[in-house]
Amino acid sequence: MSSLRPLLLSALALSALPALAQAPAKALNAVSSKDLLTHIQTLASDEFEGRAPGTAGETRTVAYIQQEFKKLGLKPGNPDGSWVQAVPMRGQKPAPNFSYTIGGQKVALNFPDDYVAHSTSQPSTVDVKHSDIVFVGYGVQAPEYGWDDYKGVDVRGKTLLMLINDPAIPDPNNPAELDPTMFKGKAMTYYGRWTYKYEIGAKLGAAAVMIIHETKPAAYPWDVVRSGGVAEHFSLLRSGDDPDAPAVPGWIQLDKAKAMMQAAGYDFDALKKQALSKEFRPVSLNGTVDFHIENIARNVDSRNVVAKIEGSDPKLKNEYVIYSAHWDHLGIDEKLPGGRDKQIYHGALDNASGVAALMELAKAYKALSKAPKRSILFIATTAEEKGLLGARYYAAHPLYPLKNTVANINIDGINAWGKTAQIENVTSGHSSIDGILEKYAKAQGRLMEKDTRSELGSFYRADQLEFARAGVPVLYTKARSRYLDKPENYAREVVDNYFTHDYHQPSDGFRHDWDFSGGVQDIQLLFQVGLEIAQGVTPSWNAGSEFKAAGDRRVQ
Repeated sequence: MSSLRPLLLSALALSALPALAQAPAKALNAVSSKDLLTHIQTLASDEFEGRAPGTAGETRTVAYIQQEFKKLGLKPGNPDGSWVQAVPMRGQKPAPNFSYTIGGQKVALNFPDDYVAHSTSQPSTVDVKHSDIVFVGYGVQAPEYGWDDYKGVDVRGKTLLMLINDPAIPDPNNPAELDPTMFKGKAMTYYGRWTYKYEIGAKLGAAAVMIIHETKPAAYPWDVVRSGGVAEHFSLLRSGDDPDAPAVPGWIQLDKAKAMMQAAGYDFDALKKQALSKEFRPVSLNGTVDFHIENIARNVDSRNVVAKIEGSDPKLKNEYVIYSAHWDHLGIDEKLPGGRDKQIYHGALDNASGVAALMELAKAYKALSKAPKRSILFIATTAEEKGLLGARYYAAHPLYPLKNTVANINIDGINAWGKTAQIENVTSGHSSIDGILEKYAKAQGRLMEKDTRSELGSFYRADQLEFARAGVPVLYTKARSRYLDKPENYAREVVDNYFTHDYHQPSDGFRHDWDFSGGVQDIQLLFQVGLEIAQGVTPSWNAGSEFKAAGDRRVQ
């Protein structure tokens, strides 16, 4: 890895930056790996019970974050003088039954080993009876790609089986690669997200949507789906049904989907191949399904924690840069074997580390001799794991006008495996923040690169999405490739190991062998980017971004 050494930070690189860009060493040095570890160890401890919304774990978590912000000298972020924004939600813990009948044979599946399903509809009991089963390929309507998996077929009241992710269209010039002109090639679009698949099902009037799980394209095993499926589900409190999901949204294990198709006389692999064509039409499995879901329902007053550093410029202090990170995780599953420690979803990297990063960023800003011109908001959001609900609620009910909110920098997981030669910009190509990030990465002796795992669709899986939808330029980074002084395959090993064994599992706990030297470097980088914006640089959306129209509406 000797070729990476020239990328190390040099005094020459720093001196080349304009005066405004040179953050004081005192501020940069305020970011501490020791303090990061202390916050993570606390938030990921058994005492915090997995930090599920609406539990004693939430109460402890919110109190801890508020206490730490107060210690750092920040002000309450809510204009009403409090440290929190109430986020009213409805929690529902499902007990589902699911069976299908094909060719006169009824098959009952086992929850949660064979499938998971729930309902965010208001009734505590939800029934779907004798619903026709239809395979709709990837379930996508994308006019910009000339793609429609429905072809005008009426799917009202039906149960839709869908493939995971975007249509994986081979490149006609290189069949080993994906066509870059269709669904962004390797990169996932929003059409590939499970949230879109539920939304389109609801829009078209389907009674249920079952996504077929496949480990490789999902990038996580069935255990991740299972753990989410048995947990309490949340939606923002509303009157009436959820407009973003059918009565029953869920997932089905691959082998069970194959068996269902085989019972109908179809081969899964053959149907999947057909679904890669624009000419694909929905396929009836000539059978019906029945769902019965009993929900243990409750209303939950959850909370975003909000802290503020007021800007120093009389005019610009009414404009805001937001740093965000979600505090919640998956709580406790008492049905898991092995005792209490094996039942708590500790959520150390996801996302106690992000909350810890907010604390370190706040320390850096407070170490400045003078506050930046614009105000800084630090928001620890709730219910990210339940569908980005805390961020969605803030975007719909902002504490400060969105037209005055110039940027959101979101943190979901901090690099715990050492320094890297590059920073990956998950939001690359969308806004002028790219140039600011690239400049400061270069000052660290690093490169800014696009998302190396764009097939995961990380843009659409974290809180910055809700700010982007509201038109606020966003930044979300990862450091998960090209580790210094490590073998070429090290990045894949540590990242794949985490996603395979620890992501959304109780084993995502605190570890003493972590190396947060790279995490500190990343936090310093995000501090410098945010500081330049806070000093007066106003980011803008790029012309080709899907969020530019929302950005234009935001400032009108």
